[in-house]
Amino acid sequence: MLTLLVGTALALGALAYVLYPVFASADPAPHDLAPRREPNEAERAVDALREVEFDRATGKLSDDDYAALKSAYTAEAVQAMRTSDSAVVPDDVAEALIERYRGVVVTCPTCGERPEPAAVFCSSCGRRLSD
Repeated sequence: MLTLLVGTALALGALAYVLYPVFASADPAPHDLAPRREPNEAERAVDALREVEFDRATGKLSDDDYAALKSAYTAEAVQAMRTSDSAVVPDDVAEALIERYRGVVVTCPTCGERPEPAAVFCSSCGRRLSD
């Protein structure tokens, strides 16, 4: 009988130890994480352009879809940047961002040009990439 009581007490103690952090914290958000800043319209539009560029480079978009999306997102990005109070934006800023993003070209000796601009190794064959 004593063994059963000791075992039950140990099990309840272990259960309390495990569940204590769940019930003890009234604030569910950790304090060590910095709050995330929401991107503005211009940043969202430029991110959308980057996504379209990446999807085209990886073969997920046809040329017709790419052209339609690129023109729509470019117009949106330029409009958002013009209305932004931070700086005066030239008309071709979206094109310049795309060209800068596209300017980083890595090539695999076996597979050719790769769509991953920051890669060190080829995603197809695993060989080291050259700039």
